Amino acid sequence: MLGQIRTMVVTSIVALTFAAGCNNQRQEQRPEPTPNTPPTPANPGNPSGTNTMDAGATNMNGPVGAQGERGAPGGPSASAKDWKSSLDNDMKKVLDELATLGGKPIETLTPAEARKQPTPADAMNAVLKKEGKSTTPEEVAKVENRTIKAGSASLPVRIYTPKDAKAPYPVVVYFHGGGFVIANNDTYDASARGLANGAKAAVVSVDYRKAPENKFPAAHDDANASYAWVLKNAASFSGDPKNVAVAGESAGGNLALNVAINARDKKEQMPVAVLAIYPIASADTDTKSYREYADAKPLDRSMMTWFTNEYFRTPADAKDPRIDLLTANLSGLPDTTIINAELDPLASEGEQLEKKLDDAKVNVKRKTYDGVTHEFFGLGAVVGKAKDAMDFATSRLKDAFGKRANQAAMNTKT
Repeated sequence: MLGQIRTMVVTSIVALTFAAGCNNQRQEQRPEPTPNTPPTPANPGNPSGTNTMDAGATNMNGPVGAQGERGAPGGPSASAKDWKSSLDNDMKKVLDELATLGGKPIETLTPAEARKQPTPADAMNAVLKKEGKSTTPEEVAKVENRTIKAGSASLPVRIYTPKDAKAPYPVVVYFHGGGFVIANNDTYDASARGLANGAKAAVVSVDYRKAPENKFPAAHDDANASYAWVLKNAASFSGDPKNVAVAGESAGGNLALNVAINARDKKEQMPVAVLAIYPIASADTDTKSYREYADAKPLDRSMMTWFTNEYFRTPADAKDPRIDLLTANLSGLPDTTIINAELDPLASEGEQLEKKLDDAKVNVKRKTYDGVTHEFFGLGAVVGKAKDAMDFATSRLKDAFGKRANQAAMNTKT
């Protein structure tokens, strides 16, 4: 009985900490339709760092109940939508294939097990094979793997040199997704290649440290340190150290924004632009999109809760402005581009973040792509709207790089 009471108390604390209502949503800018062409407190008695709370205790949006009740494991919320019926045909092919690859619910696994699960990238390649198409990655001029010293950590980075571009190249420091727990540079290889060729930039993809082996703010510290490394060492891979942007997907989108905030606060060289693709901007899992797409794939509410359980040291980390960007000081940031997927629990965060940036007088532009889900961005070999999103993202980056280059040329003349 005493153990049950303790579990109820922990659950209540977690729920109260994370349930931060977000208001002031505004209408997002949507593209024209295109044809189909994470918390458990640190526990010294649990050295593995894996979640020791039961499935019900990890739910952040209501009391545990029977299957189908709001807040119950596996139960949809009262406002849940039939997201599958809204899927774009291309996206549906990928998700149907992903479902056949034998993956298990992430929230039922240890981090080590979760890192071995099939990914949307695996599903994309399976679709290509079935259609008799090549699974060869998009060609770039050069791919180089390095290990860099970033603060106290040694981090693997992968540097992509663009095709048909002239050195010195502008640089994109890119942070992959994975909830701060899973994935690596291999998982998001397609995104990095597309950004390199599309933006005519060298892309430095950073494999930052993961939780639970490295709790918050390890990934954030690594992001800042790797950005500083690029500024000092860009010339070693024919990059222009004065023309550097930051980009990231999901957890990586959060990291990219934090790099810009940290550079501003420390009065260091600012990125020329920020690209945030369905970024984590809050720990609140009771937003409109979380309610509507609580059971969406490949990211759902339970999975997101599992991520934060693994990354956060204590529930207080949910309120840290590095996680809750909606409470952070966003003034003085560079031009920012946000890309969202319609059928994604994180969609509302993108909408709210756009408004906060706009209120802070930041030049921000956002697009939401209908009929696609979280993780669509790197699936351009199959998903037509991923190609559209990549074109939008890289055009925004090229504009920012061009402005910086023009300013540098004018400064040289004077």
